[in-house]
Amino acid sequence: MKYEKLFTPIKIGNVEIKNRIAMAPMLMDFGQFDGRTTEMLMNYYEERAKGGTGLIITEITRVNDRTGGAAFAQLGMSHDYQIEGMSELADRIHRHGAKLFVQLHHPGRQNMGLLIDTLPLSIACDRAMPFFKDMLYKVVPAGKFLMNNHIVPRVVSPSKCENSYFSDGNNRELRKKEIKELINDFIAAAVRVQKAGCDGVQLHASHGYLLQQFLSPNTNKRTDEYGGSLENRMRFILEIIEGIKKECGEQFPIIVRLTVDECYDKVGQSGKGYTLEEGVEMAKRLEKAGVAAIDVSSASYDAFNYWLEPTSFECGWRKYMAAAVKKAVSIPVIAANLIRSPGQAEAQLQEGTQDMISLGRPHIADPHWANKVYEGREEDVKRCICCLYCIESMQNNAYTGDHGYCAVNPFVGSEDYKLPENGNGKEIIVVGSGPAGLTAAELLAKRKFKVTVFEKENVLGGQIDLAVKPPHKDKLYWCIEDLVTACKKNAVEFRTGTAFTKELYKELKPYAVICATGGYAVKPSFIDGYDKENVYTTTDILTGKIKLESKKVAVVGSGMTGLETAEYLISGGNKVIVAEMADSIAPGVWMQHRDDILPRLYEGGTKFYTSLKLTKINDGSILLENKEGRKQELDCDCVVLSLGVKSDKALYEELKEEAGNIYLIGDGEKAGRIADATRSAFECIKGIN
Repeated sequence: MKYEKLFTPIKIGNVEIKNRIAMAPMLMDFGQFDGRTTEMLMNYYEERAKGGTGLIITEITRVNDRTGGAAFAQLGMSHDYQIEGMSELADRIHRHGAKLFVQLHHPGRQNMGLLIDTLPLSIACDRAMPFFKDMLYKVVPAGKFLMNNHIVPRVVSPSKCENSYFSDGNNRELRKKEIKELINDFIAAAVRVQKAGCDGVQLHASHGYLLQQFLSPNTNKRTDEYGGSLENRMRFILEIIEGIKKECGEQFPIIVRLTVDECYDKVGQSGKGYTLEEGVEMAKRLEKAGVAAIDVSSASYDAFNYWLEPTSFECGWRKYMAAAVKKAVSIPVIAANLIRSPGQAEAQLQEGTQDMISLGRPHIADPHWANKVYEGREEDVKRCICCLYCIESMQNNAYTGDHGYCAVNPFVGSEDYKLPENGNGKEIIVVGSGPAGLTAAELLAKRKFKVTVFEKENVLGGQIDLAVKPPHKDKLYWCIEDLVTACKKNAVEFRTGTAFTKELYKELKPYAVICATGGYAVKPSFIDGYDKENVYTTTDILTGKIKLESKKVAVVGSGMTGLETAEYLISGGNKVIVAEMADSIAPGVWMQHRDDILPRLYEGGTKFYTSLKLTKINDGSILLENKEGRKQELDCDCVVLSLGVKSDKALYEELKEEAGNIYLIGDGEKAGRIADATRSAFECIKGIN
């Protein structure tokens, strides 16, 4: 077998796992207020078990409703009534030969004040009023205003400390009585997990949540027996472990997901928290306490990108952490380590970095990762491109009652949908080879339509071919490569360098046409000087149509396209200034992307100007104006406009007059992200009969 170690069984305590592949815990908001399982949630997890994964670890599962509910739609093991649903989930996982561990969790200071003491009331109201959920989600977005202005209860923490970077909730110190109650909550939750027939529990002492907060001197400044020395800081988790073993028996396995390095030094805050040396010592003490395995992780929400990496990070960059723990303990070591290929997974197992690989986002992107690799079909794996849309969409949709999505897997949340094979060889033309067009082509071909993709350019990829031009963006093209592979395996025909026209439509007479024609960068004519020879769009730069070297360039607009184009220009030896009309750089951009790129732009000498609207472009400068009408002129040789994308609907408008069965998807319908494109295609193909 090509990946022999990867598919060798392993034991976690007395539980045998059929392979070395674990699905890492990830909240996707498929639950409900009362913490019981839902059909959508069980379908989601079962699909990953069907896909060959050996160990499924659930999302964060609350042990306490009052201060420990991290989301309205998460799992819970805080009440006996939740046992029945968890038992059904365990049965569904077990029937596919996989094992199920439940991750027990409390957010501590990383919680949102809006959820303190409100969850029990929401559960009661939801039971009494069928319309309550819809009503709540209509008003919950207003809760952001309350939280931003700290008009909500304080979240709890081992001690009063700085606010969490992510949630920014004011916090208070837990009273000793509350600590004892929380210890009992964790123990009681583990008992329920065991009663449900699950195989073990995982304690979430990572990513800045409450158990890690007790471990860290940055968040635990207590002066009693639960703070101070490492022995005291570990007392909270060790008493939980002791209690679980007493109530569930020595044979019931406990995994601890442990941040072994808080990584504050990597975000310019050296001296805070604890580093790898102390993290390894924690792992040794946890082994002595009887845990069955250590799941090595890193950082917290304060150093977000160092546990949930954006696309710029190198695969395997943090494997040295797992290796350090592996040398220090004799129990199995599990780790994620940004693994994105079976070759990388096998290599890290063979070299002794770890004993199991943990795939988080890769399991969202492709629930059948394990089976495809085992069957020698690794080229069929849909790779995670590290775009972070899963967590961004989950966090944003938590306020609206929706769930998280995936950029490359539009079936997330629709695992029960099966593609009907009723195309009967009818011909469908797809125009455009970006993610929308290729997704539509793949799915239609699987439905047994005869599909041809027309692409006017000589290369496939659409806007993604531009998106990968800036530094550190190469992973994004994986989605195009994987879609092309899937299309070719399903007999999709490609015609590159060929524009599809009304004349071709009349000649070929296809059953349907999918217009995935994308969009184009806006060059607003209302800006005085927009048509000067030194004014370009981001498309002009990223296609290579315009090559700038050793110039002073003004980039107008600081969305991600603007910032990435700025980085691309810096790599060409240009000096860059960025002008933004909003009050902050990267308005509306997910904070992880902002935190990732801005340090590199500052290092490259970029200068930023905010709260300034572009009013005029001169031959050697731009004229900006603030809200009060004061003007500011900035010198520059060239101007690059990053002011949005306009949908290209021309072909659709032309063809829809000819016949029916003409569809518009992706950026051609509405400019958006990769996820918007693939979901648009998914929804479209479901409606074609």
